[in-house]
Amino acid sequence: MKITAADVNKLRQATGAGMMDCKKALTEAEGDFEKAVEILRKAGQKVAAKRADNETSEGVILVDVSDSGKSAKILAFACETEPVSKVEDFNNLGNAILQAGVKHHVKDAETLSTTAIEDGRTVAEATTELIGKIGEKLIVSTYKHIEGEKVVAYIHSNNKASAVVAFENVDGADVEELGKDVAMQIVAMKPVGLDKDDVDPTIVEKEIEIGKEQARQEGKPEAMLEKIAMGKLNKFYKENTLLNQQFVKDPSVNIAQLLEKTQKGLKIASFAHVVIG
Repeated sequence: MKITAADVNKLRQATGAGMMDCKKALTEAEGDFEKAVEILRKAGQKVAAKRADNETSEGVILVDVSDSGKSAKILAFACETEPVSKVEDFNNLGNAILQAGVKHHVKDAETLSTTAIEDGRTVAEATTELIGKIGEKLIVSTYKHIEGEKVVAYIHSNNKASAVVAFENVDGADVEELGKDVAMQIVAMKPVGLDKDDVDPTIVEKEIEIGKEQARQEGKPEAMLEKIAMGKLNKFYKENTLLNQQFVKDPSVNIAQLLEKTQKGLKIASFAHVVIG
């Protein structure tokens, strides 16, 4: 049957695929619209399978803070190359995915993949179809939901790093500027936990072993290794846990002291740090 320009345009609008790909799919499907859609999806699946092991070190990070300021969703939509990260279709889909998460109150990445975006396709389907069109691996590399009495977000200028901070015991104080400062600190200093009790035990064990080995290499007595390693661990906590880090803008105070100085009893309930690459 004859494939008209209107048919091709309709398929293009529905799938986002290129004009030639749409015409080819419609021809192969003998004009059957649904079959053509399926052909394009399978094409995307083939590309996705071929590029499954490729690294995705580029992309964009998007954040949505609720109108109440009590919750936020943070999405890292990743691709292989920088030019693709600037493509309109890529960015439009990233925004559509984030808005689907917001609309349906999605709190985890697994649920997000099966959630429908505005046009009815699931996040997984829409991503696969765009893979077929663009020709490289695309992935929701991170999706997080964070909530608290007051939530503040910061996205670095390159759109590849972001942090969201959730406060408690705000007691009516304006913590917007403080929140930005703390979020920027997180992006810059990359803390591994809020306080020492929040650090992954495997990281603690690793740091103790590293401390012992360093002391051993320095010729310290075997009986002293444990004590020396614990001293090094405390230094690690000071440098790598958020509340104990020196505030970058004012090293005379750490973050815990900064909070108390800003508002008595003010606490950080949690934080999220998301990066691409």
